[in-house]
Amino acid sequence: MQISHDDLLMFIDRALDGMLRIVEELGDERANRCPALPGANSPYAILTHCVGVTNYWIGVLLAQRYLPRDRDAEFRAQGTVDAIRRVVHTLQQQLREDISHVRGEQPLVSAPAAAYTPMHGCEGWTQGAALLHAYEELAQHHGQMEITRDMLMRESQAGSPAR
Repeated sequence: MQISHDDLLMFIDRALDGMLRIVEELGDERANRCPALPGANSPYAILTHCVGVTNYWIGVLLAQRYLPRDRDAEFRAQGTVDAIRRVVHTLQQQLREDISHVRGEQPLVSAPAAAYTPMHGCEGWTQGAALLHAYEELAQHHGQMEITRDMLMRESQAGSPAR
């Protein structure tokens, strides 16, 4: 089975664009709020995490870009809609270069950090598996952001306190 880079990028862009639209719709204040659920994350933090995920699984493991990552800090991230928009658009442009030399059946260019191997069972993954995993994460978190947005909007309308 073959999938073109352009086809894959279309779906990655759709997920990133959808998450960005949610942050834009919520605006600076609500995008940085967490719904009133234990352990919930703000939409801004979720999107920041998705940038980190994508940079790691595609940029580091496939394109051999050096990108230090503080995964825990991604979930505490706060900022403006304009700032995250620039980050997402920069990532989308970088991805075109990052995957231009990817060959799905080939092994990863860089080995995943030891912490990720048991978490994801990624030992022996191909480049194609890493690409699909990056998209899997984006699709999953896009849905999470849709639910988070809906909760934040409902809480705003009801006057419920968000964190």
